[in-house]
Amino acid sequence: MDVAVVVLYLAAMIAFGFWGRRRTVDRADFLVAGRRLGPWLYSGTMAAVVLGGASTIGGVGLGYQYGLSGMWLVVAIGSGILVLSLAFSGRIQRLGVFTVGQMLELRYGTGLGAPSGIVMWAYTLMLAVTSTIAYATIFGVLLGLPRIPSILIGGAVVVVYSTLGGMWSVTLTDFVQFLIKTVGIFLVLLPVVLWRAGGWDGLVAAVPADALSLTTIGGGTIVTYFVTYGFGLLIGQDIWQRVFTARSPGVARWAGFGAGVYCLAYGVVGALIGTAAQVVVPGLAERDDAFAAVVEAALPPVLAGLVLAAALSAVMSTSSGALLATATVFDQDLLAALRRRRDARGAGTTRPDGGGDGDGTRDELSGNRWAVAVFGVVMIGIACLLRDVVAALTLAYGILVGGLLVPVLGGLLWRRATRAGALAAMGVGTLVTLGTMLVLGDLYANEPVFAGLGCGLVAFVAVSLATRPVDDGVRTGWDRRVGAAGGRD
Repeated sequence: MDVAVVVLYLAAMIAFGFWGRRRTVDRADFLVAGRRLGPWLYSGTMAAVVLGGASTIGGVGLGYQYGLSGMWLVVAIGSGILVLSLAFSGRIQRLGVFTVGQMLELRYGTGLGAPSGIVMWAYTLMLAVTSTIAYATIFGVLLGLPRIPSILIGGAVVVVYSTLGGMWSVTLTDFVQFLIKTVGIFLVLLPVVLWRAGGWDGLVAAVPADALSLTTIGGGTIVTYFVTYGFGLLIGQDIWQRVFTARSPGVARWAGFGAGVYCLAYGVVGALIGTAAQVVVPGLAERDDAFAAVVEAALPPVLAGLVLAAALSAVMSTSSGALLATATVFDQDLLAALRRRRDARGAGTTRPDGGGDGDGTRDELSGNRWAVAVFGVVMIGIACLLRDVVAALTLAYGILVGGLLVPVLGGLLWRRATRAGALAAMGVGTLVTLGTMLVLGDLYANEPVFAGLGCGLVAFVAVSLATRPVDDGVRTGWDRRVGAAGGRD
C-alpha cells in the first residue's frame, strides 16, 4: 500500500506538469509564473523550495545524533527566509527581472551578469544534483532499488514536469508537496513517533540529558549553518526566482514571512522526531537512515507511504526549483551576454532585464524548455556519478557567499556603490575564499567565508569610493524600479 501511495503521488506530479503547461504561454509564465502568485501559493512554494532533503531527511538525522540541537540547520534556513522577506523582498520583487545577475546589471551597469552568472550557475546546479541524489535513500527503502535506478526515477519525474510547465508546474507541484509535507510530518509522523517513544515524559526519561540541550551540536557548527545557509539564502537564484513570482511587494514580504516561520517550526519538529527515533529505532549506524527507519518502525503501510511521499515532496521541490534556476541563469545571464555581443551593432539587443525584440515568443519559450530538459539530463548524470556532493555543494555555497553577498546586498543598501567596486568585491571575495580553503585544507571551516566576506567588503568600499559614481542613467533606471512609488504593498 505504501508503494501504491508513492506511485500515485509520482503520477500526480506529472499530471500537474501538464496542467502547468496549459497555463504557460510566454517566458514570464515559464520562468516566474507570470509574476502573479498570491499569498497562499507564494508562501507554500517558498517553504517547499527551501525545505528539501537536507531539511527533512537530514534534519531528522541530526536530531537522531544530536537531539533537539539538530534543529539549527533548518532554523538557519528559516532565519534566512525571514530576513530576506522582511528586509529585501519588496525591492527585489519590484525589479521585474529574472536573475540575480540582471539585478546587478540594473544596479551597476552592464558587465556583471556573466561573472556573477558563472558562480550562480555552479551553485544552482550542485544544489539540484545534491537533491537528486537524495532519491536513492527514499526509493532504496521503499522499493529496495539500487542507487542509480532510484536517481533515474526521481530525477526523470522532476525533469518531465519542470520542462512541461516551468515555474507554473513547479509552483503547482510545490504547493501540493507543501500540503503533503505538512500533513505527513506535523500531523502524522510527529505524534505517532512521540507516542511510540512513550510521550514527552517517556522521551525525557529515555534519552541522555544532552539530547534535550540546544547546544549539543556545538557553537561552531551552529555558526557555520547560519553563515553558509542563512547568508546563501539571501542571494540564491532559486530563492530570488520565487520572490519574482509574487504579485506584489506585500505578498513577497508577508507571505514570505509566513514561510520563514513555517521553516522554523519544521526545524524544531524534525529534530524532535529524530530525538524520539533514538528511542524507537536505537543503534542505527548512519544518522540519515533514521527517517526511513522510524517511518517503517512506527507507521502502518498507508501512513508510511504518505510520510515517504512527504520526504519525496521535500526532495522534489528543491530539485525542481534548483533545476529551473540553473536553466534560467544559463539562458538569461550567460547566453544573454553572448547575444549582446552578437547584436551590439544591431537593433535587437538584449536588455539587462532579459528583454529584447521578440520578448515572450514561442521560440524563446521553446528555448527555455530545452534548457531545462538538457540541464535535467546533466543533473541526473552528475548525480549518478558523484558521491561526495557535500564537498562540492559546500564549495559552491562558499564561493556564492564569499563572492556575491557583498555586491548584491551592497547594491541594495548603499547608493555610493559602483560597478568597479562590485567587480572588485566579486574577484577579491572569491579568490580569498578559495585561497583560504586551500591554505586550511578544510572546505567546512568558517574562516574561508569570513575571510572572503571581510576582504570583499573592504575592496567594495575602497574601490567604490575611489571611482566615479554609477552613471546617472543607470541610477535613474534603478531608482524607478525600486522606488516606493514603483510598487504597491
